[in-house]
Amino acid sequence: MKFIYFYQFIMKETRRRFSSTFKAKVAIEALKERKTLAELTRQFGVHSNIIQRWKREFVSRSSELFDKNSTTSDFESEREKLYAKIGQLEMEKEFLKKISGRGGA
Repeated sequence: MKFIYFYQFIMKETRRRFSSTFKAKVAIEALKERKTLAELTRQFGVHSNIIQRWKREFVSRSSELFDKNSTTSDFESEREKLYAKIGQLEMEKEFLKKISGRGGA
């Protein structure tokens, strides 16, 4: 009986969530290589596998930081498509209002 209570107590622990700022800070410290992975683990309280994963992700996605043109143009083209769709829907709405008004009279 005591084991079940202890097991339930352990399982109620929630998963820790880290902010993107914290992840970036840890990844940058890992990239600097001034401290060993064990030292970083003790300093930040995060497992070494997680630090390595954040470091790999930071390095692999760093090119996105400098690739502003493609994201801006994607945003602009998406916005233009949405505005066109809104205009089309407004016209259809007005047309349907006119038709529904005639049928009832």
